[in-house]
Amino acid sequence: MKNDIGQAWLVIVLSLLFGGALAGVQAKLQGKIEENRLAETLSQIPRLVPGAQSGEATVLAGRSVYRAMVGERQVGWVLLAGGQGFADRIDLLIGLDVGVKTLTGLYVLDQRETPGLGNRIVEDAWRGQFVGKTTAAPLQVTKAEAAVQSEIRSVTGATISSESVCDIVNSTVADLRDELAAEAIRE
Repeated sequence: MKNDIGQAWLVIVLSLLFGGALAGVQAKLQGKIEENRLAETLSQIPRLVPGAQSGEATVLAGRSVYRAMVGERQVGWVLLAGGQGFADRIDLLIGLDVGVKTLTGLYVLDQRETPGLGNRIVEDAWRGQFVGKTTAAPLQVTKAEAAVQSEIRSVTGATISSESVCDIVNSTVADLRDELAAEAIRE
């Protein structure tokens, strides 16, 4: 019995020690992690909004958004969005035209979906379905070939991951549509 108690204390002490070390590393690297994420976001703006050359970060309605720019002229928006997927959180960049009427691109910043199934949401072919979709109607997932403008074909065997991405896009665009359109008009 004494041996069991000694081993239990050893496990507790080691857990605290390693947990503290991991927390320290996370705290030390958090700034660099955020810097790298911003750099990745800014590098994706020209791919997400056709014609864009750069991006400018701003905050609207308490959320980080990016103006897609050509020189001094705004040509679109890139929204940072996230939500729960099947396995873990999914973080996205959503490209929109300046009038917030059409999706111009989608990029998966981070995901931990099931390898070989849900993680196929990062593939260009699947993400390409979002380009040109209208924001007037919510996107819906279908298992068949998309028959209407608002449909996105699901990743085979990963309907939840597909639905999660569509839900994230729908809710983010709905939350920010009016603010983005009003901000674009002011410019």
